[in-house]
Amino acid sequence: MAYVMGIDVGTTGTRAVIVSEDGRVVGSATGDHVPMSMPRPGWAEQDPEDWWKATQEAVPAALQDSGLRGADISAVGLSGQMHGVVLLDEENRVLRPSLIWCDQRSQEQCDWITEKVGAQRLIELTSNPALTGFSAPKLLWVRDHQPEIFQRAAHFLLPKDYIRFRLTGQFATEVSDASGTLLLDVRNRRWSKQVCSILGVDTILLPKVYESVEVTGGISRQVADRMGLSPDTPVVGGGGDQAASAIGNGIVVPGLTSITLGTSGVLFAHTDAPRVDPRGRIHTFCHAVPGKWHVMGVTQGAGLSLRWFRDQLATQEVAQAAKENREVYELIIRQAESVGAGSEGLLWFPYLMGERTPHLDASARGAWFGLTASHTRAHLIRAILEGVAFSLRDSLEIFRELEVPITQVRLSGGGSRNPFWRQVQADIYGQELVTLRTSEGSAYGAALLAAAGSGMFSSVEEACRRTIEVREKTAPRPTERAAYDRYYDVYRSFYPTVKGHSHRLAELSRGGS
Repeated sequence: MAYVMGIDVGTTGTRAVIVSEDGRVVGSATGDHVPMSMPRPGWAEQDPEDWWKATQEAVPAALQDSGLRGADISAVGLSGQMHGVVLLDEENRVLRPSLIWCDQRSQEQCDWITEKVGAQRLIELTSNPALTGFSAPKLLWVRDHQPEIFQRAAHFLLPKDYIRFRLTGQFATEVSDASGTLLLDVRNRRWSKQVCSILGVDTILLPKVYESVEVTGGISRQVADRMGLSPDTPVVGGGGDQAASAIGNGIVVPGLTSITLGTSGVLFAHTDAPRVDPRGRIHTFCHAVPGKWHVMGVTQGAGLSLRWFRDQLATQEVAQAAKENREVYELIIRQAESVGAGSEGLLWFPYLMGERTPHLDASARGAWFGLTASHTRAHLIRAILEGVAFSLRDSLEIFRELEVPITQVRLSGGGSRNPFWRQVQADIYGQELVTLRTSEGSAYGAALLAAAGSGMFSSVEEACRRTIEVREKTAPRPTERAAYDRYYDVYRSFYPTVKGHSHRLAELSRGGS
């Protein structure tokens, strides 16, 4: 029996999974991260060294959990949170904490990029508009505000690719993750010399770009001795967390669509050719399947909304969960079951870190709207579950507008584990949802990419066909679906109405007058 390992550098932790050639997860472990630093509203940073520390915890623990030796691992695949900016100096030392995916401080740089390149020309060159979530605006923020650091930068890496460097000593990335930098020619799957030239980004900073199944290097002897792996174990390109999660969900043919609910929420669909929204509301990226692409809509504050509620307003449930050794989110969500669809007129807008799809607005702010004296804690919770799903439905409606085929929606991530939240989503999307045998998501997809890249399977498509199985299905209920359609009409029209007030509040929070 052959085995591969997938390593996923998430926001809250680094996950390592070991997968057998028949698709079973035989070992897994997670190394926790220090919570992200948010020194100002809209800012978000993490220390890359913390990711490396977590990786060194997760990999040996996964081997121990599986009972396997490093020699049993045929290849390693990498996945990770996208868009983060890691800068190294000439001696390969980290220069500053990474500005991560949800950092929103670079709106000024986005405006400059759009003016410098031209809005439509930028979409022609990179298939996407300038957004604060992407890497290039963050890179330019460092250049503009910390020039002494930028001048010392010799290498720019994405989060998972920093772990690749620590594992192999190689500076490399792959097409799916590079797509989220705003520096890649997505149509031609290579760095855009035109965009780099216009923005003044020296291409010497950029790592070499591979396809996701290509071998990018081998595990160094020093790392192998420390982590229990074998020297020279191949490390393939892997994928950005969403592309890797899509591989783990089998989204490798047109018609299959996935919704991943983690800290953010993502709607993802495979395409055989680049499918670009002229308004830039959804992302068009290279897929982790060689020669294929995908479209993606993103909700910044999906699982983050529920975690915010847990951290700020659920101390009772946290204490109860610890006392009873139960999952705290189960205790929180259970309360929502006593409330009907629509939370009796209460809506939640999950814009806790600005919003991407469809608003492309770093200054969007979250809210409950419709509060009355009759609403209870249960209404607040159910409104959060519904608001996150309404936000993802915004992406689904754009997919339908662009005639992206949707024959099946596969659900994964933390939001897939609770049957009540699954049902709420099915009712709001008006789509049958399916869950799969494994819910490991990105780490599992990274392992399948390693399997394809090492020759265990002939292609990514074969790897998915041979390993992925549907577990259960959740169908929308007609009555609830009709009710949600009416509430969604209010939901989708609300933010455009209050956008000006949201921007004013954002300005005031930054010390404006």
